[in-house]
Parts: sequence; structure tokens; C-alpha cells
Amino acid sequence: MESNPSTMQEQSPSCLEITMEVHSVVPPPHKSTIQKLKTRLKETLFPDDPFRQFKGQPTKNKWVLAAQYIFPILHWGPNYNLKLFKSDIVSGVTIASLAIPQGISYAKLASLPPIVGLYSSFVPPLVYAVLGSSRDIAVGPVSIASLILGSMLTQQVSPTGDPVLFLQLAFTATFFAGLFQASLGFLRLGFIIDFLSKATLIGFMAGAAIIVSLQQLKSLLGITHFTKKMGFIPVMTSVFHNSQEWSWQTILMGFSFLVFLLVARHLSMRRPKLFWVSAAAPLVCVILSTFLVFAFKAQHHGFSVIGKLQEGLNPPSWNMLQFHGGHLGLSMKTGLVTGIISLTEGIAVGRTFASLMNYKVDGNKEMMAIGLMNIVGSSTSCYVTTGAFSRSAVNHNAGAKTAASNIVMSITVMVTILFLMPLFQYTPNVVLGAIIVSAVVGLIDIPAAYHVWKMDKFDFIVMLCAFFGVIFISVQHGLAIAVAVSIFKILMQITRPKTVLLGKIPGTDIYRDLHHYKESVKIPGFLILSIEAPINFANSTYLNERVLRWIEEYEAEDPKMHSNSSLRFVILEMSTVSTIDTSGVSFFKELKQTMENKGVELVLVNLVGEVMEKLQRSNEAGDFMKPDCLFLTVGEAVATLSATIKSQSSNDV
Repeated sequence: MESNPSTMQEQSPSCLEITMEVHSVVPPPHKSTIQKLKTRLKETLFPDDPFRQFKGQPTKNKWVLAAQYIFPILHWGPNYNLKLFKSDIVSGVTIASLAIPQGISYAKLASLPPIVGLYSSFVPPLVYAVLGSSRDIAVGPVSIASLILGSMLTQQVSPTGDPVLFLQLAFTATFFAGLFQASLGFLRLGFIIDFLSKATLIGFMAGAAIIVSLQQLKSLLGITHFTKKMGFIPVMTSVFHNSQEWSWQTILMGFSFLVFLLVARHLSMRRPKLFWVSAAAPLVCVILSTFLVFAFKAQHHGFSVIGKLQEGLNPPSWNMLQFHGGHLGLSMKTGLVTGIISLTEGIAVGRTFASLMNYKVDGNKEMMAIGLMNIVGSSTSCYVTTGAFSRSAVNHNAGAKTAASNIVMSITVMVTILFLMPLFQYTPNVVLGAIIVSAVVGLIDIPAAYHVWKMDKFDFIVMLCAFFGVIFISVQHGLAIAVAVSIFKILMQITRPKTVLLGKIPGTDIYRDLHHYKESVKIPGFLILSIEAPINFANSTYLNERVLRWIEEYEAEDPKMHSNSSLRFVILEMSTVSTIDTSGVSFFKELKQTMENKGVELVLVNLVGEVMEKLQRSNEAGDFMKPDCLFLTVGEAVATLSATIKSQSSNDV
């Protein structure tokens, strides 16, 4: 199996003599099947090795560390001080001023009573403050999840025709969303959400932002008879078909406040120190518009208002959860889709701010925290919540130091629910529409889309599939199409792996892609290929055909190039082949047999441990894995085999 180290000389195309030491190729250390399975499971389910902090610790410390791992508040709580509280109370009150109008607006976007949006900004932040590991995330309802929840449920149940059943299904869908999210975290299966690539999310978010904005034309234009469909064409048809319902007073107020909100947002983006401008702008709009409607009795002149809101804390809703009946499938499907979307947004927000502030966020712990807060929320009259990017950005810019800012926000919302509900009775729906539009505009990321176009055209196609699928079909179908196209791309990469023809850079023993490095040259008598993917049942047939085609192309080249040296060796550089299966082993056996029939020898270079081990097991006859056909580098292989050719030529002479 091993070849003894020796010194070889090779005459390179540049006429330089290179001394080459050939190293031994040794088999990998033996591992039992149990050890291999244990390693594979550890890398799949525990890539972050969460148990390393318990190593070498006494039993008492292990219990303390376990409690801090499950409840992160126990980690930062004992060291909490007045200085941190001052920062958190400022950020908490600031995000509450944004969360209150957004909570009311997003609840209406989900076709739910406005008070449910405030309920969802009260209980879930408290749960996250105990279980969450991010300092910057501000929890509450988000636009995309609200849109999906409302659109999927309204396909079968009318929120106006049967409001109680609609509310029951919303809470049940929230329960299933939380159960799915918590299960992913508990079972360490967070990698599943990675199937939503960045390109998919960019297209999906932009499309959803446009759909959300189009839905607000009902309130911004003052239309009463509006379509219940979400597609671009039905919405625009409804807008122009009901143009006689447009109200110039509503349009004037709506677009005036929208311009104000957009200017405030732009100012805060240009000058981060003025974060409070965009944070306070929605609440200012609500207060000002409510005063105008109340002062001029505008509700009697065509302005639609929220109406009287229920006072008091969240009523329990566990008795409203529906785990039977004909709508169970709808609740589960809605919970699954909204759970994936909200979880993806929450994890992305947490990781973004963690990287900015140089601390780590445990993705699986975040999944459990978000999942458990939605499970608790479903029993306390809340719908799907997660870490919202706009609120989290305000929280971060306001100087939040710990998750206690969520507690401050929750207390502020609680005071609002208990004592300030009558003040929102005259809030016009048009200003809520303006708040929603100004919030989702930031989801349309044109620079990111241009970057995707520059980097990868196929990813750009995936992005467009998500974008146009959401706009012209539906939110969930657009997402499904984009994921399907992304999976197709992965399958193409697996089933059609790249093979590269290598040549030698003159004056060195380095071998690189001939098409990339123009100065590299072919070695007469050698066909040197690099396989750049694992070899398995999905691509072994293709690779066999591709290698044979490389040989045919070599032999079909200009005869003058190979007049003195026919093909003697096919060298496969295997450093990027991380694993093979039984079909991969058969590929090597069949390829070697085909090579022998052609009078060509197959040489393998730089085999990784698992590949070498499986090929060894298949080498029962001892005629497959010969020591003189295994090398550590292409340079050593060419030097050794060139010396062999010269030696044979001398003997023949």
C-alpha cells in the first residue's frame, strides 16, 4: 500500500531540472461504524458543540451553566446595573412608540382586530426577554407574516362573515408556527431554513412588500368595495374599477402622512443619530390624524376609523385553539408557512446585529425562543410574532444593551392597553395604511438585487422567480417556486459536477486549470483532471462519460502534439472529492477497467480519508489500489511516472 520515499528528477517543459521527493501514501486511521456515526451526527446536529462549556466543570457549575443556557436572562441578569437600565429604558420606550402604531396596522393587515396587534406586542416580548439570546432584537408582529396569515386564512374563512372562527384559526396557526419553530430548535434542525437562499429572500421580500403596499390602496384611496385577492392584476383591476369611490380628502391625508413618514425614514438612514425621528414618526402621525378626525368630525365625511377598542390585558385564548374539524389542515399549513418566514426573518435580524456588535447568537436557541413565545402567544390572544427588522434597527440605534428593552417595551404597551385605548377610537385607517407602506418600503433592496445580478446570474433568476411569483400568483406559491428553482440548482450541481483539465505552471510543480492559467502547459502522455464534487449515485454515470470524453478529446487533438507520446496516464486529482458511495466505488472500478482496455493507466492523487478507506475495502483482489498508482500531489505523480517512462524507454533501447 505504501511507496517508499525516493528522489525523482523531472525535465519540465521549461528545461529546468526539479528534484522531487515522493511521500508515502498511508491509509487513514481505523474508525468503527459507531465512531463514524457519532461524528456525523455531531457535525449535523451540534456543529457549534454546545456541550464544550460543560467539560471539566464541577457538578454545581454544570447545573448553573445549563440554567443559563436554557434561560439566557440568568446569564446577564445578575450583572445588570443602573447604567444598563438607563440605556434599555430609552430604547424600550422608543421602540414602544413604533410598536404601538405598527401593531395596530399589522393586525389589520392580517384581517384581525387591531387590539390583537397590541396584545402581540405585550406577551411575546416578555417571553423572548427570558429565553432569547440577542441583545438587539425587538419582538412583535411583522408585515410579511401578517400578510401571509391573513391571505391564507381568508381563502377559506371570511374575517367579516365569521370573525370568531377566523380568530380561532389565527391563534391555532400561531400555535402550529411556534410548535414547528421550537421543534426545529430542539431537534437541532435549523439548517432546514437555509434552503431559503439570500437571493430567494431578496426577491420574496420585495414582492411581498409590493403586495402589502398595494393592499393599502384600499385605505389610502378611501375605497370601500375592494378585492379580497392578493395578486397584482386583481388589485389594480379593483382599484381602477372602483375609481368612483376614491375620496380626495382621504388621498390628501394619506399621501401627506406617507410623505412625512418616508422623509423621516430617509433622514434617520442618512443620520443614524436621528433614529428617534423615524421611530417617533408613526406615533406622531397617529396622534395628529386622530386629533384632526376628532376635531373636524371627519368620520362623518367619508373617513374610515378604527372604532372603539377593547380595554384590558390579553384574555386567555387556549380554549379557542382548534385541533379538530375541517379547518385543521388549513391551520397547520398556514402555521408552517408563516413559521418558516417569521423564523427566517428573526434569525437573520439576530445574526445581523450580533455580527455588528461582535457577539454570537445561537440559531437553535433563537428558534426555541421564538417558537415558545408563539406557543405562549397563541394561548394569550396573540398571533405570529418574531424579531422585526425595523423595530430591531431602532432598538439597536437607541442604544439597547440587553433584552430588557423588550420588557420596557412590553410594560409601555401594557399601560397603553389598560388606560389609553379610548384615544385610538378616532384613528383613521388611512394613516395605518401609510404606516404600513413606509415600513415595508425598506424591504425592497435594489442594491442587493444588483449585487446578485453581478455575482450569479442563476441566483438572479431565482430572485426573479420569487419576486414575480409573489406578485402575480400568491405569496406562498411564489416562495415555493423560488425554493424549487433553488433546489433544482443544487441538484444540477450535484448531478453535473465540474471537471477541470489541469496543466503545469512552468518552473514549478504546481498544476492549475488550463483555461484559467493561460501560461500552464500540458504534460505529454498525461491527462490530468480534477473532479470538484463528491461522487455518488447521482453523478457517477455522468462522470464516467465525461472522463471518457476527455480522453477522446485528448486523442482527437492535433496529431503533431502527441506524435512522440501517446496517452499513457490519466491522473485524477481528488482533493475536493470529500466522499463517495457504492456507486462511486463502482465508477472507479469501471473506469480503471476501461483504461486498461485502452492501454492507459489510472492514477489517483490526494485521496481524502473516507474515500481511500472505501476504495481499500473494495480492493479485495489487490489489483485496484496499487501503490504505484497513488500519490499525494500531482507533481509527485508526474515526476515519478515520467521517470518510469524514461526508465522503460532506456531498457527498450
